[in-house]
Amino acid sequence: MQHNMYRMPAEWAMHDATWLSWPHKEASWPGKFEPVPAVFALMVAYLSRYEEVHINVLDGEMEDTARKLIATCLQQGSRMEAVHFHRIPTDDAWCRDHGPNFVAALDHAGDVAEKVVMDWEYNAWGGKYTPYDHDNAVPSHVAQLRECRICRPGMVLEGGSIDVNGKGLLLTTEACLLNPNRNPSMSRSDIEAALGTYLGIDKVIWLKDGIIGDDTDGHVDDMARFVDARTVVLALEDDADDANYLPLRENLEILASATDQAGQPLEVVTLPMPDPVYYDGERLPASYANFYIANRQVLVPTYRCANDGVALDILQRCFPDREIVGIDCTDLVWGLGAIHCVTHEEPAINS
Repeated sequence: MQHNMYRMPAEWAMHDATWLSWPHKEASWPGKFEPVPAVFALMVAYLSRYEEVHINVLDGEMEDTARKLIATCLQQGSRMEAVHFHRIPTDDAWCRDHGPNFVAALDHAGDVAEKVVMDWEYNAWGGKYTPYDHDNAVPSHVAQLRECRICRPGMVLEGGSIDVNGKGLLLTTEACLLNPNRNPSMSRSDIEAALGTYLGIDKVIWLKDGIIGDDTDGHVDDMARFVDARTVVLALEDDADDANYLPLRENLEILASATDQAGQPLEVVTLPMPDPVYYDGERLPASYANFYIANRQVLVPTYRCANDGVALDILQRCFPDREIVGIDCTDLVWGLGAIHCVTHEEPAINS
């Protein structure tokens, strides 16, 4: 695969910061919005221990509310001075998908020349929710704020639909990236070429479907994630009667025979699925794979069930040098996303 002089770092690379968009759209958590901001506040409190945190807010009133809530959640080592607020308007809180995709621009020698914001088009997962014009403009605002050059590929792409190992290998799903509600004029080869040009991807591993309850048409960050350059953790359902059983087994078969960008076999570590989480009769996309790799720690969603501890132990073995922090996402996932869906890393890219 031919690519331009860009490279997207792996999430475990050192961060300059994490970006979030403060929640305000009550319709995303109908009947259950009240506990959601506190989950964001707890995430910010943990993240502030080891990196800067940038939060998009609508106005001063929202900033004041967020500051007060974060102050009640501070942990040992939390730094309120590391938390920064920006008047960047948003339609919703899913910063993984509408936030800035920072990449390294490389010179002809392959050395890092500058940090660039890759501004993909955002259409709220195929136009499912409107409006989304504020969300689509977030990367432009952030690039201006951070004084980064901006590049616009002209292709719809959400951050949660891909995962990279930082060496040229990318995970995604056919269900999402090949869905005609994203880029109807682009073929699989067109999409692979764009990923090569703008993210430095040499090889794409195409998984099939995502998990039940995911309204994004199957984001990969709910089921399969790189934990190092050659290891993928995959959510796996043990109950043969569960609707997630067969799709996740099919993805396991694909990964078991997959190789990395250099042709070497991948190691696959399986994560259990939590007990099914329902709210108002609706099956929610609860998954431990929706973790966020931050500086010196990994924030992992938990769901008040027995497999919480099992998943945390597995991820501790995957990240022996990072603290594993479980955060109860039983309320957050009613919005159909968890920790990874609301965070976006700004890697430490220095020329």
